[in-house]
This record gives sequence, structure tokens and C-alpha cells, in this order.
Amino acid sequence: MTALDTRPSRHQGGRTVDVSVVLPCLNEEESVAACVREALDACARSGLVAEVIVVDNNCTDQSAERARRAGARVVAEAVPGYGAAIRAGIAASDGVVVVMADADCTYPLDRIEELVVPVLEGRVDIMIGSRLSAANRHSMPFLHRFLGTPALTYLVREGSGMPALSDSQSGFRAFRRDTVTSLGLASTGMEFASEMLIRATQRELRITETPLGYRERVGESKLDTWSDGMRHLKLIVRLSPHLVLWYPGQLLVVCALALFGLSLATPSALTIGSSTWQPVFFCSTLLVFGFGGMLAGAVLGYHSPLASRKIRLTFSWIADATVMRRLRRFGSLVALGGLSLNFGLYIAAMRHVDVALHARITLSGLAQSLLLSGTLFVVFTLLYSLLAPSRGAAATSQKDAGSCVS
Repeated sequence: MTALDTRPSRHQGGRTVDVSVVLPCLNEEESVAACVREALDACARSGLVAEVIVVDNNCTDQSAERARRAGARVVAEAVPGYGAAIRAGIAASDGVVVVMADADCTYPLDRIEELVVPVLEGRVDIMIGSRLSAANRHSMPFLHRFLGTPALTYLVREGSGMPALSDSQSGFRAFRRDTVTSLGLASTGMEFASEMLIRATQRELRITETPLGYRERVGESKLDTWSDGMRHLKLIVRLSPHLVLWYPGQLLVVCALALFGLSLATPSALTIGSSTWQPVFFCSTLLVFGFGGMLAGAVLGYHSPLASRKIRLTFSWIADATVMRRLRRFGSLVALGGLSLNFGLYIAAMRHVDVALHARITLSGLAQSLLLSGTLFVVFTLLYSLLAPSRGAAATSQKDAGSCVS
């Protein structure tokens, strides 16, 4: 794959290329020529010296030839994927500002000036053309419009700290080439859009969004809803583990404790319609998932090379051997308490001690919760101490990673 670079801009007819429009293309012969002409005409009307780069991402139709005839420069990228194609296009670009869009006529390329001018004038670093205000059932599937895009946008917004972001998945963006090449973007798929925003906010770049519209696509969509969604989620977990694992884990632990308190307050179980439910045993499940999520979030938060320096510092306690020993001792005591309570219930049963049914159920659930939670902490700390690098190596690794990401 062609690496992103920081080459100086070339010139056209003695003038600096202001804008490079990058269009990733996979079998878009029905629309790519129209997109190229629309982009070139819009830039010409605005007085911008422009080029259009169409990235042939393994096309098997006439897309490349039609793009050339329309005035585009075609570059090839063998590695499949939206992100790989965009990265190749940026690397091949000569403009001061790069505009990324699609070759399927969905983005209004006649409005490129609204994206480019704020970046050229230095008012923003990344300008995004949002889609949702103009999207409809013809231009965007129902699940993408009301579930997928809002959910991913929420995760990106919370992970990046951009309260005003409404459409993190818009692929219609403008940015200075040298600014984005310095971010070290590595995604090859649709998650490239999310990685750019999270990396940019880690560098405290200025990101602005403006509604520009969205049209019905020409040709067949290449988007794989579930596969691309999972790739996005994996990326966000690596970039912001505190958001996806640590905080949800805390929420599950709080819910478990609340349900346990509820089971104590209603020993005869909860009545739901004609059924009854004793929530005390469900507490064990929530506690294990909750503590497991928190521990996993802490590990990723400290060790993920994609996490920001601030996140790594927040979870640096996990590399402290003293903290690990204290967690192991805590887990051992908790597990021992659960075993002791279980043994006490067994002795009571053997001696036919009269214990109310609701009390036996509540105490059994508590014993199970203590045993599982304590064992989880013991096993985790033992495995981590065996698998994690030495404290010196970890510190060196964190220093190196911080110099790359922060």
C-alpha cells in the first residue's frame, strides 16, 4: 500500500494546486465520470486550481477509463477497502487541501467550495459535510440513518470529545494534506472515517461540520452493514476502551449492587405479572461481566498503541506491581468469603437449622457473587503478571507510544 507522505504541492501551469479531490472507486462506471466533471466544474467556478484523483480499488468494469476521459488522474490501489483507497489517493495528491468524497453521486460535489475555503483560510483543520439533515429513505437505508450512523456517531463523539458532531460517518471532508498525513492513519476499511476524527481530536485539531446534503446513489452499494459496523466498533474499542469497556463495566457493577439490594428488600421475589423473579442470582452474571469489562478496559487503555496519552496515563495503575498484588489479595479475600458462606449454608442444611427459604436464596446468591468476582480478580492478576512485560519495558513502551500518539 502506498504510504501517506508529506511531499510539497506540485503546480499546474505555474500555479499551486489548491484542491485534490480524491474519489475511491470500485466498479462505479455509471457515475464516476459525472462525479469527476461535477468536481472539476465546481472548482473552476470558484477559481480553485484543482485535480481529481480516482483510486481504482480493483475495478472490473470501465470505471478507470471513464474517469480518465472525464479529466481525472487514476491511481491503482490493490489493497481492498475504503480506507486503503483514500490513503492511496491522499498519498498521490498534489493539492494543498484534499477533499475526499465518493464516486457514486451521493455527495453534492458542486458545493466543494463550502468545504475548501474555511480550510484554505486557516479557520478549521477538518471540514465535514454532514448528510443526515438531507438523507431520506432513497439515499440512506433506514437502519443506517436511525441506528447505525447515530450509534457510531455517539461512540466517536464521546470518544473524541466533540459535542457538536452529528455525522461521524460522512465521507465528504476537506483538510490540509500535510495535517492529515501527520496523524498516522492506518485503517483500510470504512472505519477510516472514525479513526481520522478520533486521531484529530487527540491532536486538538479544529473540526467543523456543515450540512451539505446527500443524494440517492447511482449503482450498487458496496457497504456491508454488519462487517463494517464491527470493524468500526473494534477500532473504537482500541482508541477509546474507557468508553466501550470501562464505563459500561462500572454501570453493570452498579446495576448488580442495586439488584442485590432489591432482592434484600423483597425477599419473597419480584412479582412480574403472573411470574416471580428472584434477581439475586442475576447479580453474579452482572458482576462478572462488569468487573471483566472494567479490567479489560484498563488493560486496553494502558497497552493499546491507538489510545491517547491521557487515556494511557489514566490506566497506568494496571502496570503497578503493588496495585496488582493488592487486587489479588482483595480477590482472594472475596473468594474466601464466598466459600465460607457456602460452607456455612451447607453446615446449616446438614444440621437441619431452620433458615427461611428467602434467606437461603439470598445468601446463596451472595456467596456465588463473592466467589465468582473474587476468582475473577485472582485469575486476572495472576495472568497479567505472567503475560505483561516487565515494569521497565512497559514504561519504555509507553514512553515510545506517547511520543507517537500525543
